[in-house]
Amino acid sequence: MLPPLRLAFLSLTGLTLILSVGCAGTSLETSLQADPRLQDQGRFTEATPETAPQTPPDKATAEPGPTPPATPPQEGGAIAANPGQSDFIGPLPPADWGGAGPSASPNLADIPEDLKPYVQDWLALDLKTTAPGSPSWQPNQPVTRGGYAQWLLATNNRFYDDQPQKRIRPGQTSAKPAFQDVPGNHPQYGAIQGLAEAGIIPSSLSGSSTTLTFRSEAPLTRETLVLWKVPLDTRAVLPGASVEAVKTAWGFQDAATVEPLALRAVLADHQGGEFANILRAFGYTTLFQPKKAVTQAEAIATLWRFGGSTEGISARDLLKQ
Repeated sequence: MLPPLRLAFLSLTGLTLILSVGCAGTSLETSLQADPRLQDQGRFTEATPETAPQTPPDKATAEPGPTPPATPPQEGGAIAANPGQSDFIGPLPPADWGGAGPSASPNLADIPEDLKPYVQDWLALDLKTTAPGSPSWQPNQPVTRGGYAQWLLATNNRFYDDQPQKRIRPGQTSAKPAFQDVPGNHPQYGAIQGLAEAGIIPSSLSGSSTTLTFRSEAPLTRETLVLWKVPLDTRAVLPGASVEAVKTAWGFQDAATVEPLALRAVLADHQGGEFANILRAFGYTTLFQPKKAVTQAEAIATLWRFGGSTEGISARDLLKQ
């Protein structure tokens, strides 16, 4: 047994050791705590910008290869400009325009440059689909009398779609035909009969006792085109005219060969100024050649605009709408 003095000494040493360990633990715990001066500061992390997940590059883009052929536009789509053929932008014409498929652009390469803008705008309105019985697209070929009648009525009614007082009603099959060779079952009856009943096309209805037949398949002449179109520009009775008056106004050397009734329309057309149908369709000329056949492109140029020198509406105006 240890002496009491040594036992007391060992007890005191153990107590000292315990207290020391306790104090050390307290100091260690304190040293591991966060510095309060740093608690309000942002934690530092490595700068890593947030970006969208990287998408593997498309194989077609990463590895250039042969360009696939462009998909031809569908019916009712648009045709991009093609300097070698046409600058036409707008709905595609029906397939029977020259026998081409619905994805083919109308060929305007051979028509005069000054006619192209008029034809392009008119074709973009897709008016042919509203004129049953219209001729096939042959821009440099003569337009028939019946074909122009179809286009004239369809274009007028499209231009004045919001003005019923300026529209022309197609002829009804229940009415007595104005011409012996255009019965009610004729494919162009609606347009021809409607224009005759409106007094635009001379017929027995307007007092012309000698106009019994229409001859829808005959080529349209220049003087007849002006005779039919100008009344829809002026919306007024044609003024009186003389050969000398036409010579003075237009300078036509062959004014004397123009049919008297058409002579009035030729003089009235001059009042249209720069919007005259003759200037638009035939350009500057000192020979009117009234009996010369009108091509489809020339006919469409006259249909590009309706109205006089100050007020009117054009195909371009409709396209902007």
